[in-house]
Amino acid sequence: MIDKIKHLSKKYFEEIVQIRRYLHKNPELSFQEYNTSRYIKKILDNWNILYEDNIAQNGIVAILKSNQPDSKIVALRADFDALPIKEENNVEYCSINNGVMHACGHDAHTASLLGTILILNNLKNFWQGTIKFIFQPAEEMLPGGARQMIDEGVLKNPTVKKIFAQHVFPDLEVGKVGFKPGKYMASTDEIYIKINGKGGHAALKEKYNNPILAASKIIIALDDFFKNENTVKSVFAIGYIEANGSTNVIPQSAYLKGTFRSLDELFRKKSHQNIKKIVNIIASKCSVNVELNIKKGYPCLINDSVLTNDTIKNAKKYLGNDNVVILPERLTAEDFAYFSHKVPACFYRLGTSNKSKGITNQLHTSRFNIDEAALEISMGLMAYITIKS
Repeated sequence: MIDKIKHLSKKYFEEIVQIRRYLHKNPELSFQEYNTSRYIKKILDNWNILYEDNIAQNGIVAILKSNQPDSKIVALRADFDALPIKEENNVEYCSINNGVMHACGHDAHTASLLGTILILNNLKNFWQGTIKFIFQPAEEMLPGGARQMIDEGVLKNPTVKKIFAQHVFPDLEVGKVGFKPGKYMASTDEIYIKINGKGGHAALKEKYNNPILAASKIIIALDDFFKNENTVKSVFAIGYIEANGSTNVIPQSAYLKGTFRSLDELFRKKSHQNIKKIVNIIASKCSVNVELNIKKGYPCLINDSVLTNDTIKNAKKYLGNDNVVILPERLTAEDFAYFSHKVPACFYRLGTSNKSKGITNQLHTSRFNIDEAALEISMGLMAYITIKS
């Protein structure tokens, strides 16, 4: 079976590379992936693959069935939205949509999943069950396409029993993959704080109440609280502050934006309460009015331990022991987490860097790229672990 899959991966490699390059050249932002969705459907139509569309607006689910379709139900997921980044790569497939770029590798995810469809469709006589191929929009922006697709029934009719997804990873050289059983990625929440004080002339202290001072105290108090709270891996950070005053002008209001991430859902819930408490205490002491908005985002991503450990064994059979590594927990976030709270899930990493070729830039940067040799590995590995799951 491994030989058959590797032969097909090599056979379809150039076609999948061209698909990836088209997607990379024509990126679209979250909730705006209309042309991307049409392109995926056109390919599926050309291959005579059945699918359902208009799920979470631009989402698609392709379906393959064997002659025993009810024996097992497996789902595979790829996302296809891009980021608001101006690409600075000097490649023939550089983005033509100014200020939009596939800087998180979703083009590779989608192309790989299409390659996996080709392989599994070719090998229908060698596997049993039903496979759902979930092409998901809007991973990069809250509330995320995964939750919407779940709400619209993507895991039902038939009911999915396990789900896989892979993500490009420049920290690993091409040829390697990484796994983490159990908790792997953090929840993510967006923090918005507006501090309303009283503006005035900077020289007349008795006539104003400086919201910038209150904002500073809030930042320090929250930072100190989470520095001292080390029972759970978490991060709290303010990344934005705006207060439109001047050298001698105290503004009426100040605005803060930040992120809170955690690897424990109970700690997350308690921390929301503590953030509110700290903000209110500072507001009272500084005699300002504070509007706090905690925009709840993706939950923790939890890889089912049994499924992930079994997948590690299968990945070692396909790639060799030395090419499969165990990864540490991460405080980055991913909306595949919603799937992991519904059914047993395995989310793993695909090595895409190549130091000898200078392909080393990180995700979400203007020069991110992949060694496309990873596509041959990714579509084959996903086909193999699906058959063996």
